[in-house]
Amino acid sequence: MNRIAVINVVGLTESLIGAHTPRLARFVREGRLVQIAPAFPAVTCSAQSNYLTGKPPSEHGIVGNGWYNRELAEVQFWKQSNHLVRGQKIWEHLRQRDRRFTCAKLFWWFNMYSSADYSITPRPMYPADGRKVFDIYTWPYSIRSEIKRDLGEFPFPTFWGPAAGVRTPRGSPAAASRWIAESAKWIERKYQPTLNLIYLPHLDYNLQRCGPQTPPTRPVATRSPSDGDRDRVRRVAAELNPAILPDLQAIDTIVGDLIDFFRAQSMQVVLLSEYGITNVDTPIHLNRLFRQQGWLAVKEELGLELLDCGASRVFAVADHQVAHIYLNDPSLRVRVRDLLQSWEGVDRVLDKEDQVAAGIDHPRAGDLIAVADEKSWFSYYYWLDDARAPDFARTVDIHRKPGYDPVELFLDPQLKFPKLKIAWRLLKKQLGFRMLLDVIPLDAALVKGSHGRRPANPADWPVFITGRPELLQAPQMESTDVFHALVRHLLHY
Repeated sequence: MNRIAVINVVGLTESLIGAHTPRLARFVREGRLVQIAPAFPAVTCSAQSNYLTGKPPSEHGIVGNGWYNRELAEVQFWKQSNHLVRGQKIWEHLRQRDRRFTCAKLFWWFNMYSSADYSITPRPMYPADGRKVFDIYTWPYSIRSEIKRDLGEFPFPTFWGPAAGVRTPRGSPAAASRWIAESAKWIERKYQPTLNLIYLPHLDYNLQRCGPQTPPTRPVATRSPSDGDRDRVRRVAAELNPAILPDLQAIDTIVGDLIDFFRAQSMQVVLLSEYGITNVDTPIHLNRLFRQQGWLAVKEELGLELLDCGASRVFAVADHQVAHIYLNDPSLRVRVRDLLQSWEGVDRVLDKEDQVAAGIDHPRAGDLIAVADEKSWFSYYYWLDDARAPDFARTVDIHRKPGYDPVELFLDPQLKFPKLKIAWRLLKKQLGFRMLLDVIPLDAALVKGSHGRRPANPADWPVFITGRPELLQAPQMESTDVFHALVRHLLHY
């Protein structure tokens, strides 16, 4: 069986490969780039589960990065147990063919209690005194102390939040992806897995903050750079937002270094991505809309407002450009659907029949699913007065918020001396005091890039890039076909 390294470059699309990514462009020229028809929804957890099982969400059950647990009456986001993903995983399939097969899963999601041989995933510790201590979870357990001894602590604040993708005292802009890349080398030197799955998030941050292109955008040709169309490469590059060019250069260096490293170990390399990020300019606050209709239940705690999903007649779980709509009162189905279909920025609404066609008909999915148009995305916001927003709204808190919040990437521009405020709060934390790092704004209009729907331009779709073009014949593949393409790379000499 061949050995391969699969490098998941989050947000990478054909439209981003060009003059600012010379090593990526060379890898494409020497091999083959195939566009991946995005998973639905085109978000991390669903896309990765499609890739690793070869099944759609209707079968593996991962309908988004989070969903409403109807039994617990709670929204649950970014859970980590691999038991949530139904179906046989690629490493289980290949282990049946060859008992010597091993798999390392580095920072891909659903990485706890997986049957993969080696795992590393971000996992804070939560002591009983209310602190949050940044750390990682590994399997086997011994990896955790050994890799931190050799590489230092994982730079957790640079993995997500306002310190991600920018230079701060917490680390360099690409600190998290560089640490993960080094961990992949560390695992290779120590264990030599047959399949090494590596997740590099660096492009994700500023693509969401700034958007990939400088508006207004215009359509571009969609032929692969491997066709040798240099004029097209220059045209695409000219449209890129200058703010993201340093990020493209940084990820090009990191990935190029990994390609050289793994080739020196006689390993094949595959590059892929989960989704493409496109420019947006309009946040849609569905829960505020439902609240104005009298369908949303909000309770007061300590003078602030909390969404009460179990008591609400209708509510939305927002996840980028897709929102699951849950109906505790089924009699409202037609009224809710009609309201959503008439609302500006909502492109379409999927009823049960549509969900079957989209491969997302699963008990975890919403009773309705709203999809935003190209320029819009869904926020989780439900309060009508910022003074009444819950305390977690102004913090990085991916588990407590009842929806995905890309505004966590920003520092509140209205804060005076934000660095001083952060330093003071961190000092209080080190001294053992309780503190709230409330530095996140409540302005969803700051977000300029999003994903979740299928972009109109295939050049903005995720990609599968290989050095073995004979194993990929068609110019496009379905997201579930990634599973089979990886199997071919492992089995075909």
